[in-house]
Order: sequence, then C-alpha cells, then structure tokens
Amino acid sequence: MVTTMSNKTKIIQPVIREATLSDAQEISELIRSVAHYFTIDPAGVGAERFLQTITPEAIAGYIENDDIFYLAVVAGESIVGVGAVKNASHLFHLFVCEAYQGQQIARRMWNQLAPRLTGRPVTVNSTLAAVPVYEKFGFKIAGSKVERDGIAFVPMNK
Repeated sequence: MVTTMSNKTKIIQPVIREATLSDAQEISELIRSVAHYFTIDPAGVGAERFLQTITPEAIAGYIENDDIFYLAVVAGESIVGVGAVKNASHLFHLFVCEAYQGQQIARRMWNQLAPRLTGRPVTVNSTLAAVPVYEKFGFKIAGSKVERDGIAFVPMNK
C-alpha cells in the first residue's frame, strides 16, 4: 500500500502479527470480502451455514481457542491478510484481501504458519483459484472437488 503525504510517498510494508480479539470484526469482514472465491453462488446463497463460521463472534472464538493459532497481516491500520492453523495439522484459514493479492503475503504467512504444522499429513481445503498457490507450498491434491453447504473446495495435503 502506498500513501501520499505532500510531495513524499511512503510505502507501508505489511506486518504479520498474532491476531487479537479486537481483530475479529475486521478479520470477518476480510474473509467475507473474498468469499465469492469459494461460495458456489457469488452472493453466498446456500452457504449460510459456512458464512456463520466466519462471523466476528466465530472468529473471536477461534482466536481464543488454544487449538488454533491465528495471524493477522496489517498494513497501516488495516488487516489485509489472515492465516490460521488448527490442531497443528490443518491450515484452517489463509486469506489475503484482493488489493494485496500477488504480493507474496500468502507466502509470508505460510512461512510463519508452517512450523506450527507438526501433524502429518498437513491438510487444507483450497479454493479452486488457490490450488496453484498451495501447490507452490508443497501441497498435493488429495481428492476431487467438493461442493458442500454452498461452498466449493479441493482437499489437499502435504
């Protein structure tokens, strides 16, 4: 992100930190903003059950859960990416807002989350668009595309 201040340009480098309860609302909004990548219907029709799992209250519960480690990527005062590991064996969330995609933020989060993935195999349910990203992280497709509860994903493992 670039901000202009008079004649000077300041580049804001995203910072990765552990998520806090006060981040829950903004994390929820970020995930909802990219939900069209994994909902079968772009408006989320049919995915209501899944969408309940990304409400601010649900996100707060994940952040408080000892079995989930949650990261936030902050640029300026905005959260632009989130990542989470569940039970040391599942890449639970890895989302980057559209304006920051293609800037290696997912890779940077992966590099911080990977050491926490000690279980084998490590799994992820990838959006169709993110399969190539996860393949670069060493994941392999582990089954056919799944359509359930209004969302579509590809199971992968490493």
